[in-house]
Amino acid sequence: MSDQVIPQKKNNPLSGFYRQPKIYIKLPSSGRFYPDGSLDMSSTGDYPVFAMTAKDELMFKTPDALLSGQSTVEVIKSCIPAILDPWKMPSIDLDVCLIAIRIATYGDSMEVTSECPNCKSENEYDINLSSWLEKFVNFEYQELINHEELKLYVRPYNYQEVTKNTIKTFEQQRIFSIVNDENISDEEKIDKFSKSFVKLTELTVDIVAGCISRIETPTGSTDDHDFIMEFINNCPKDIFDKISQHITEINETIELKPQDVVCTHCSTEYILPITMDQSNFFAVRS
Repeated sequence: MSDQVIPQKKNNPLSGFYRQPKIYIKLPSSGRFYPDGSLDMSSTGDYPVFAMTAKDELMFKTPDALLSGQSTVEVIKSCIPAILDPWKMPSIDLDVCLIAIRIATYGDSMEVTSECPNCKSENEYDINLSSWLEKFVNFEYQELINHEELKLYVRPYNYQEVTKNTIKTFEQQRIFSIVNDENISDEEKIDKFSKSFVKLTELTVDIVAGCISRIETPTGSTDDHDFIMEFINNCPKDIFDKISQHITEINETIELKPQDVVCTHCSTEYILPITMDQSNFFAVRS
């Protein structure tokens, strides 16, 4: 019997021209809040970021993939391979990662077009994205909420929950459309409004409860999700509001802030909002 010859894998002569990391970033989470197996933890705290491929760019032009969040997940996996499961990445890392990917692909400067609220003229401004990233080198997430005898430990939303929260926004919009729809009867309005409101309430409670990792009391503590959900459904409103406000304030801390700009035509000063809508944020004018 002759020895079996195992074919060797050919070396691609083009491999030397593959993408290389363009920049390195530190995650605002410092690698915390990632479940096991969802992040290839860096010993230095620095994570390489690659530029997008042509395939990645096309992902951001697919409406269904954008809405579901799948395009964002695929692009992060491609450009920041250390994040093994972007669905599980904490929301406090999301904008930093997307901005880093944009810098790696297109450079530090992002051109934004805006209409002056006074003279209605169109203005173009350059936003420096690297300076924004530098603000979060020393960011520290505050996970403890003290309330009387309770210690509540909260984590940031993960990206899967952020996407779920988007569904919550659509449900809110649906409620408004029901109320303002003149083509349906008052009785039908009440019925549809009630069903949508119940769905929205359940979704809101579920999202907030899901962000609580542990609750400590003078007599003991628990990290059991069922117990925590039961507590959230039965606790006083001020506790729920305090948790919800804490999560919201943390998320607002790391958002791209509006910029103060001056119209180049009439010198009017106004505020320019910067959005992270991927379909526009990753669009570059030719």
